[in-house]
Amino acid sequence: MHSTQTGTTENSNNWLLDVIKQVNHTALDQNQISTRSRQSSLCVLCKGARNLCGKTRCPIMVKVNSYLKSVPLMSSEDIDGASPPSVFIGRIGYPNVYVGPLVPPVHENTSIFDLPEQWFGKSMDEIVGFRSLLIRGKHRVNVHEFNQAGKIVEQTRELALADNSVDMELNLTKKPRGSIFMDDDVQPFGPSAPIRDLKLGNSRYEQHIEKAYYDTDLKATQAVKDLYNRGVVVSKIQKAFSVGAFGVEKKRRLVPTRWSITAVDDIISKSLMAQVKTFPEINEYRVYESIYLDNVFEILMIPAAWSYESMEAWYPGTTWNPNGTDVAIYSDAEGNSGRTTYAAIGGCYYSARLATCELLVKERRQATVIVLREARPGYIMPIGVWQVRENVRNAMRQKPYQFKNLNDSLKFVSGRLEIPLQQWIIQGKLLRQALFQKRISDFFRSN
Repeated sequence: MHSTQTGTTENSNNWLLDVIKQVNHTALDQNQISTRSRQSSLCVLCKGARNLCGKTRCPIMVKVNSYLKSVPLMSSEDIDGASPPSVFIGRIGYPNVYVGPLVPPVHENTSIFDLPEQWFGKSMDEIVGFRSLLIRGKHRVNVHEFNQAGKIVEQTRELALADNSVDMELNLTKKPRGSIFMDDDVQPFGPSAPIRDLKLGNSRYEQHIEKAYYDTDLKATQAVKDLYNRGVVVSKIQKAFSVGAFGVEKKRRLVPTRWSITAVDDIISKSLMAQVKTFPEINEYRVYESIYLDNVFEILMIPAAWSYESMEAWYPGTTWNPNGTDVAIYSDAEGNSGRTTYAAIGGCYYSARLATCELLVKERRQATVIVLREARPGYIMPIGVWQVRENVRNAMRQKPYQFKNLNDSLKFVSGRLEIPLQQWIIQGKLLRQALFQKRISDFFRSN
């Protein structure tokens, strides 16, 4: 394990006192944040999905989609290739949504195209490159009546349950349009068009998913937990969840892909949290770190009962803070009893929670966990919530930096991040509690 000393106790204490004074003199009162700053940071909360600016379409996503044209543009209504396998369930018009497969004009093993657990370390260009080849076929269906929707929906569901790449012929009513779909929760994919017909080659279900699919008395939540415990990767569970493969038979329905991703992360992490709360607390302050795609993650673990906070800082010029003059920071937190409302910062909250709980369950320990994320200017476009989950998982695979007190651990974190620590303290509920309300003596005791 890393062990870091940060100078004399007296100097460290003086440093922390200076930080606290800066916090008290600057912005504990959130009303001091300018109206201009609040308006410019709406994008951080919205992320192109909630129309908080009042516009019918997100201007940022329109610009991204118009700029990122699929190369090469598809010149035929007939797409013949191997699906990873991959499907997409839309959310616009819910409960009447577009459903269909994602198929590239490529005949080879394309499984990597839709397996984000294996993408960590790949460049932005690589990921957008192979994802832009996935052509989306669209077929409108009611999410509650999908079992009566016919061949297209049946074969889309069969594709979602497949274990490996599946050969497909996708016949569209017109040539697919050439823009790339970009979203903060969902992986990007290429152009789309309505489906005229499709033909699915031989496929084999993932055995554990197949068993859950045919168990029509098994509740969806329990199916998700069972599959995860049997080693099925999260992205495959999310895909099957979206096509209504789980749950009591009469209650099954299609779930938009964006919602299924967050739902599965939430279900799994809640199950892991319940285990974490039964374990003894860690004995030291820890900091885990991961840097990928110009996203910097510093994860602080405090020896205390389980609670969790996730904080995001978006630099001016990044995707969700394009016109801001200041860094926009948002956070969400929960205490030991959990939360009952959806996190304002979206799916990233749940994916990071899952990744940190995985480590604590593995070590049979509990802690208060604070995730700090700096999305720096190099993160030029959203590519899905998987990036957060795999970034935090990568951090959890590293040896942590260990400290004897909160003071030293925060001084270390401050040196790794570009945004001053006092700005994080102003925004962070659990961070402020740790500093001002809990175990004051821990911050000033001798090393």
